[in-house]
Amino acid sequence: MKFNAIVGKRQIILASLVLILGIAVYLNWQFAKTGEDFAVTNGLDTGKNYGDTQLVNNTASGSDYFAQAKLTRTKSRDEAKSTLTKMLQSSKLSDKEKAEATTKALDLAKQIDSEGKIENLIKAKGFTECVVYISEDKADVVVKTNGLSKTEAAQIKDIILSESKTNAENIRIVEVK
Repeated sequence: MKFNAIVGKRQIILASLVLILGIAVYLNWQFAKTGEDFAVTNGLDTGKNYGDTQLVNNTASGSDYFAQAKLTRTKSRDEAKSTLTKMLQSSKLSDKEKAEATTKALDLAKQIDSEGKIENLIKAKGFTECVVYISEDKADVVVKTNGLSKTEAAQIKDIILSESKTNAENIRIVEVK
């Protein structure tokens, strides 16, 4: 008989799974016997709470601030879009440079979309006004509130984490009264 007929792919996979299961049982038995915990990493920071937030004091009034912030953000985005459009229309650019400009334009569109979604979700949680700024690796949120609780800060962080690729430690929440 052929060797392939006796030992097929299924038998190899089954044998591998049995071996992995055996190793897992052995490791479990060893750690249970010694009473030590199996530490995957030593870099866990247990001093931080998910609901903790970094609050920044300001002196701007609520309504004026949000109107001005949205206007400034819109102007800067329009300038960026205009610059990227001019770059794409330029015949002097190489294909590689046009591809980079296209990628930047798509990233900008995704960023604008994410900020809008996050702002709407935060407003759906009961906040009257908010502005979100997302960059490559951080997010800044400005909310209008008379006192931000840890639960509300956790809700805002959860929204940002679900809608962007920002890490929790790179989220900053600023309160405007």
